[in-house]
Formats: sequence, structure tokens, C-alpha cells
Amino acid sequence: MRIILMGPPGVGKGTQAKNIVKKYGIVHLSTGDILRAEVGGNTELGIKAKTFMDAGSLVPDELLLDMMEGRLQQDDCKKGYLLDGFPRTIPQAEGLEKIVEKIGPKIDFVVSLTADEDELVKRLVLRGQESGRSDDTEEVIKERQQVYWKLTAPLLDFYQQRNLLHEVDGLGTIPEITDRILNVLE
Repeated sequence: MRIILMGPPGVGKGTQAKNIVKKYGIVHLSTGDILRAEVGGNTELGIKAKTFMDAGSLVPDELLLDMMEGRLQQDDCKKGYLLDGFPRTIPQAEGLEKIVEKIGPKIDFVVSLTADEDELVKRLVLRGQESGRSDDTEEVIKERQQVYWKLTAPLLDFYQQRNLLHEVDGLGTIPEITDRILNVLE
């Protein structure tokens, strides 16, 4: 099973990703982890990515897609995977489509966790107060949400047109949300 998990900051993607990969025995892939592995492994792609990262720039899509293609061809991805935080933009989604057309199999599901934005702000501010995370202030959270909706939300239409998108209510208890996701996947 190949899944893309989407949703705005604070909706609980990380928690739900852990539950899904455990249930299906698939690998959880995040772009951050893949970037760190490439950089840490001092690979050719990692060295290129590090120059952008050290300059405080975003790693270009072409480089991210090259890393993703290599990662999706590794043995642990043969049974399936869950992509978390990728793709984030239409060009990345189009690039991913070309990769899976080339290496197969195609994406099975795109799950978008949804929630009221004001509720997410409250949730993240509370998390920041409890954990001491300095990036969980109301101002920073609202900025991250705006970035999400500007860059990533167009992917909802992209995947809706391909009949892959399944929107799932991301509010409730963790087990309730997991059950909703599993109902979509089964």
C-alpha cells in the first residue's frame, strides 16, 4: 500500500502516520528524514542538498525528487510506504507521478486530515505551552497555516482529479481519527 498523508500543521499527521505504518507494516517516509540520511551519508545528492541547506535555502524540487526516487527503490519500500510531508507543491506531485510511473507501483491513497483552523491554533498553542516549543506561538502557527494553504492545498484538487483524495476529519481522539483513516484504506 502506497499512501500520501496530508494536512495542515497541528492536525496530527505524525501521530496518525505511526499508527498507519504499524497497522500495515509499511515504511514511514518524511522528506526531512530522507534529506538527513543523504546528508549524513555524504552521498552526492546529500552534498548538493547541504549547500542549499547551509545557505538557508530550500532544497530544489529536482534534487528532492532525485532523492525520493532513490529512496522509493529501496527494498523496504517494496511492501509499501507512507509519504509524510511530500509532496508539498504541484511540481513535486507531478515529479512524484513520473517517478511512480517509471518505478511503479502507483500511489493508492491520498489521505487529507482536515480540521477547523482555529481549533488547530488552540491545539498547537497548548502543545507549545506544555512542551516549551518556541515555534508554537499563535503568530508562528498562523503563518505556517497560511504557507500550507498557499502551497500545499492546491494538491487537494490535483489528487481529487485523480480520484485518489480522501478527506478525513482530524478532530477527535487519536483512536477515533485512526479508525476513520483505516475505514478509508480498507
